[in-house]
Amino acid sequence: MTSNLPKPSSIVGTIHSSAALKAGLRLKPGAVDFLEIRVDYFVNDINKLVTAVTKLAFPLIITVRHPEEGGSAPLTSAEREDLYRQFFPVAKLIDVELRSATSLSRVLKDAKKAHIGRILSWHDFEKTPSTAGLQSRWEKARTFAPEVIKFATRTRTAADLARLIDFQARAPRRPCLSLMGMREFGMISRLALAQTGSVLNYGYLGELQVPGQWSARLLKERLQEIQKS
Repeated sequence: MTSNLPKPSSIVGTIHSSAALKAGLRLKPGAVDFLEIRVDYFVNDINKLVTAVTKLAFPLIITVRHPEEGGSAPLTSAEREDLYRQFFPVAKLIDVELRSATSLSRVLKDAKKAHIGRILSWHDFEKTPSTAGLQSRWEKARTFAPEVIKFATRTRTAADLARLIDFQARAPRRPCLSLMGMREFGMISRLALAQTGSVLNYGYLGELQVPGQWSARLLKERLQEIQKS
């Protein structure tokens, strides 16, 4: 399983549309470290996606997002489970929300058996919680023994950003931690947190998905500039 763990500062390009999929197919080696396939955006043309993903030349993160955490389709747990399993053969990692860890527990267990890394994620599109709130969710996520815990929160203020940076800096090495801000301090947060040790750092392909994102290629270039300085 350790071979599936992302390295610190890994860049993820998100594929959430036909345009993003086309952009992913055109990427040159080294442009990103992973591609995230947001399967929930392709439920109306799933066969096209199944065919296309085999042509993507990067390790894949498979995500079927819950509708209350940004998912684009009102899928049931059973439907989401079927979609995750459909993409097991190409998955390096799967991303399941903390809220879905119990209802999709069989997916998580079977992914482990298949040597697929597991990300447990949580998103807050309105605020960044207190340090105690972040710690509480981290502890809950850790009980499911994922390889990666991922939090994305709205960073309205410099204090929000500072809280995430401090939380990242103090986190244990295992499980790996991925943190990112959204909206106001989102772009700054993704550089700072990647530099602080966030293992997965997301940027868009094709068109912007969430305010506060970089394009994936530009995020990688900027981070490399910082690391060389």
